[in-house]
Amino acid sequence: MKKRLFALFLAVAMLWLTGCTDLDGPEEDPFSDLAQYYTPVDNSDSAPALRSFALPYFSQTTLDPVTCPDGPHQTIGALLYEGLFSLDGAFQPQPVLCVSCAYDAASFTYTITLRQGVTFSDGSALTASDVVSTLQRARGSARYGGRLAEVKSVSGSGNTVTVTLKSANSSFASRLDIPVVKAGTEDDPVPTGTGRYVWRDEDGGPCLMANENWWQQKTLPMERIGLQQCKDNDSVAYAFYSREIQLIACDLTGTATANVSGGGDYTDAPTALMQYVGFNAKSKLFSNGALRTAMSLGIDRVGCVNAYLLGHGTAAQFPVSPASPLYPVDLERSYSPDDFAAAMEAAGFSTGTERPATMIISSENQFRVQAARKIAEDLSRYDVKITVSVLPWASFQQALKDGKYDLYYGECKLTADWDLTPLLGKDGGLNFSGYSDAKNLPPLLSAAAAADAEARPEAVKNLCAYVQQQAPFAPVCFKNVSVLLPSGAVDEITPTAADPFWSLDQWAMHWAEE
Repeated sequence: MKKRLFALFLAVAMLWLTGCTDLDGPEEDPFSDLAQYYTPVDNSDSAPALRSFALPYFSQTTLDPVTCPDGPHQTIGALLYEGLFSLDGAFQPQPVLCVSCAYDAASFTYTITLRQGVTFSDGSALTASDVVSTLQRARGSARYGGRLAEVKSVSGSGNTVTVTLKSANSSFASRLDIPVVKAGTEDDPVPTGTGRYVWRDEDGGPCLMANENWWQQKTLPMERIGLQQCKDNDSVAYAFYSREIQLIACDLTGTATANVSGGGDYTDAPTALMQYVGFNAKSKLFSNGALRTAMSLGIDRVGCVNAYLLGHGTAAQFPVSPASPLYPVDLERSYSPDDFAAAMEAAGFSTGTERPATMIISSENQFRVQAARKIAEDLSRYDVKITVSVLPWASFQQALKDGKYDLYYGECKLTADWDLTPLLGKDGGLNFSGYSDAKNLPPLLSAAAAADAEARPEAVKNLCAYVQQQAPFAPVCFKNVSVLLPSGAVDEITPTAADPFWSLDQWAMHWAEE
């Protein structure tokens, strides 16, 4: 993702991925309202602004990566901890603390062999017990419990960890990028990890120091990273403006906002956070599959991303990130108002007889509200006339539960194996209308989960083709996250969704002359 210069006269979302606050989006076109967010500046003659490098932290808040909140501590955790795997920019699992991961399709069992010679920052050796302890805690956590719900058991001894699933999943390794901490230290304010840096308390306050025991032994661009205590998101934003801190990893169209001003660079990374239009398959209108499919054709996805995510996302017609090699580009259809018109006519909804419908959207994010309103307007060109109902989060959830909607605009985080069971499974937690197709859908879901590496692209493509043809829901886009740095500070930054420091050993730091 390319780096661009911008002026931060904007509402910066201080959470790495998501958050909640009550924000009602304005009625008017955000092109005029939000233009102030991106005012180009010319810093070509200015010296690099980097005189120090520090990150924000909240005192009295755990740094345990399994239980700590979104935001600054997840950013720090990316330097302190490592997982069995890490996900690269294409969501492919790369082995980190393990050297191999063998899957037995007959028993749904993964046998993971740990890397030899890995030590924690205190010098003690990584063992299977440490990994098992972390995974067991993660199974019961709010952050990782959903992705590990398929796990039947976890065990290990020596340098081998065994994970047994409840059903087939040949790509489960992509869910095992969970940061590992030393067993017995999880209740410490800063649990012990194996990562690039280690927490140190100095007379002037805490900092991060390069981990002398780091098994990878790569050269790091900074021996020391300062830590600036902040009390809340607003103080983090001010610390970035005043150059007390030099990096924020955030969602620029998220929901928890703080005012930030000043100049800087941002670099985007793709995430597995999907925005989509959901249909109530039990409603009078949208039990009609032809209408759902036609409606999917009427969404200007690229326009939505550019206007309402301010470019911080990628249009997607399928529930797989376009950054993934599994995204079926050859199935895409270019947006065409003429195709939408033809599909609505073929479905019998271009007669001149108005058919009212209600799209619900939660009120906490103005960007999503604006996108929902624009999509509803575009989809109301023919018989179906959509009214958007903006609801508080609790009311939105209740309306979904009670089926009191025709459409909704939603956002969900998918797992990196692109498991659609939550959205399409009979008992899926996001299958609010109970959509089902007992004949065709279960075999497609099972095939996508069970397929080996060679067969998986075709299996995922077949499932995506079903979503395209039947439109149980209509994907709109996948969001990006952004890493903010002072202008001219760093080159060669290639963050990922979970790690703003993915290529840290390759960073080119530009320091101001004293």
